[in-house]
Amino acid sequence: MGVLKGKTALVTGGSRGIGRAVAERLARDGALVAVHYGRNEAAAKETVAAIETAGGRAFALGAELGVPGDARALWAAYEAHPAHTGHVDILVNNAGGAAFAGIEDTDEETYDRVHALNAKAAFFVIQQGLARLRDGGRIVNVTGTPELALPAILATIMTKGAVNALTRSLSAALAPRGITVNSVGPGIIDTDLNAALLADPATRAHLASRSVFHRIGTPEEVADVVAFLASPDSRWVTGQHLDATGGLQLALA
Repeated sequence: MGVLKGKTALVTGGSRGIGRAVAERLARDGALVAVHYGRNEAAAKETVAAIETAGGRAFALGAELGVPGDARALWAAYEAHPAHTGHVDILVNNAGGAAFAGIEDTDEETYDRVHALNAKAAFFVIQQGLARLRDGGRIVNVTGTPELALPAILATIMTKGAVNALTRSLSAALAPRGITVNSVGPGIIDTDLNAALLADPATRAHLASRSVFHRIGTPEEVADVVAFLASPDSRWVTGQHLDATGGLQLALA
């Protein structure tokens, strides 16, 4: 408890699913958390209320990602909020989406949309945030696991791989400032995004069987990994991708 006291964190896509679990965990560890949302203000305010009820501190800020000028708009919203501290110690790039289509069914508009949200936005949110990110800070990118072959969401997997590559190179660039940069790859997680998919018992059982633990993961389990990378305990870890799939590759081996 309290390992992040005095720190400020910004979590993109922090109103639901993994992002909400991350925001709640970082707040529980003592950080003031900026809970970003794209369109669902009500969900963001609900997350903030839950954090405050638990004794933490948080505020919501809105900016649509995946559109021109999105990063500047996000940081402008941050600085316009009366609760902001003027700096950030922890930046979690969690916002993203999926295009459920194979290569034959992916048109340029779909490709550009998923790339803009998953890869381009993360790049420029970091770029525009560097002047605000304090030395010794943390950047954590919630991405995907590069070892998995998922042709049904091929364009999405490409964008996740791009951010994994960004993570490694950026870690070297920011090392002189003592800033660590790492990524986390969730497996099959029980979130709103996957609710329709997991509603079918047969599909849920099949997907659960792909983990060596034979179950679906929870947002909190991913949040715990992110919290480690955001904490002082991870000071000697940078440029790494942490697999948080519940042993998915092992089950497929």
